[in-house]
Amino acid sequence: MTSSNLILFDDVHRDRLLPLVFTRPVCDLRLGILTIREKWEKVIGGNSSTITQPYLTGKYPTHEADDNLVINGAVCPNEDLVAAVGGLAPGQWIGSSDTLIAGRLDRKSLQTFIRDRKSQTDSSYNKPANSITRMWDIFHLNDSELRKDFDLLTRGRQSSSINKTNTVLGDDIFLDDGAKVEASVLNSVEGPIYIGKDAEVMEGSLIRGPFALCEGSTLKMGSKIYGPTTIGPHCKVGGEVKNSVIMAYSNKAHDGFLGNSVIGEWCNIGADSNNSNLKNNYSNVKVWDYATQDYINSGTQFCGLFMGDHSKCGINTMFNTGTVVGVSANVFGAGFTSTHIPSFTWGGIDESKEYNVDVALKVARAVMARRDVELDEATEQILRHVFEITARDRKATVVG
Repeated sequence: MTSSNLILFDDVHRDRLLPLVFTRPVCDLRLGILTIREKWEKVIGGNSSTITQPYLTGKYPTHEADDNLVINGAVCPNEDLVAAVGGLAPGQWIGSSDTLIAGRLDRKSLQTFIRDRKSQTDSSYNKPANSITRMWDIFHLNDSELRKDFDLLTRGRQSSSINKTNTVLGDDIFLDDGAKVEASVLNSVEGPIYIGKDAEVMEGSLIRGPFALCEGSTLKMGSKIYGPTTIGPHCKVGGEVKNSVIMAYSNKAHDGFLGNSVIGEWCNIGADSNNSNLKNNYSNVKVWDYATQDYINSGTQFCGLFMGDHSKCGINTMFNTGTVVGVSANVFGAGFTSTHIPSFTWGGIDESKEYNVDVALKVARAVMARRDVELDEATEQILRHVFEITARDRKATVVG
C-alpha cells in the first residue's frame, strides 16, 4: 500500500482504557481475533512501532524514518479507512469529530508530534470506523471486528478438516494448522468460528459463534461459549463465557460464568468464580474511571468484569457488575468484591493490603516461566512503575 514507516500512537482517550493499558499501548489491545496493531500491519504490510507513554518506551520504542505513516492505535482499519490513509499526502492529517486518525509526517514533523501530540486536521473523515475509547467498547465491537478478522485471516485459505465426531451447524468454520476439535457442537449459523493454530477444543464443548480460539489455546471439556467471544493466544478456558475478550496467556480453566468482560494477560480466574453482568433493577452499570477518579455511567445495561494484567482471584469469587480490577491484584474472600480493586492489592472484599511489588514480580516470573516466557527487564520496569503511579488508588482501600 505504502512504503511509509508505520507508527501507531496513543491518543488523548488513553487513560479511559486503564487499567488495561497500564502495561501496553492501546494498539496492543485485542479486538476480534487480532490486536489492533496486528490488523494494521496485515492490511498495510510490514512491522510497526509505537508512540506511547514514556514509561512504556523501553519495551515499545518509536522507530523514526524520513517518511512516517502515523495512525491512531485505538482506531481499527476497514476498507474505506485504509484507502483514505493510503492516499495521504506528505504533511497531511485526517480526523473525525474529536478523534485524530492518521497523518503522514517527515522526521522533523514526527519529532514535534511526539513531543506535544498536537496537529491540525487537514481533512475530515466522516465514514464509519470502529474505535475504542472506553473499555466496554471492546466487547461491544467484538462482533463486527471478529467477522472482519475472520475474513482477513481465512481469505483464499482452506480450513483443516473437521472431525466427524463433532456436530456442525452452518458452514462458517475455519480450523487453522494443528487445530483439534473433538466431539463438540459448533454452531456458526449466527457468526463465524475460528480455531487457531495448535488450539484445542476438548470433548463436549458447546460453541455458538462468532467465536475465536487463538493460537495455542485450549477450551476445556464441557465448555459453553456464547458469541461474540474471543479467547486470545495460549489461554485455558472452561465453564460458561459470553461476549467476552481474554487477551492472552490467561486462564479461566474451571466452571463459573464470565460475561461482557475483558481480561488482560497472565490473569487467573479461580474455580467456580462468577461475575454479574446485569443489575437487578436493569439500570445502566456504573464503572470506575481512572481518568476522572470517579464512577461513570457506562451507558449500557450489560457490563461485567475488567481485569488488568497479572491479576488473579481465588475460588468462588463473586464479582459485581462493572467491576474494575487493576494490575497484579490478588482477589479473594467471601461475598461480593468491591467494584474497584486497585493495582497491587491483596484481598478485595472487606479490606485490602498492599501487595509487595517484589513478591508480585516473583510470582509473575514463576507464572510466565511455566509458559516458557521470561519476565524481561523492560517488563519488570513497567510493572514497578505501575506500582508507583497507582499508589493513590490504594490509599482509600488499603489497611494495615
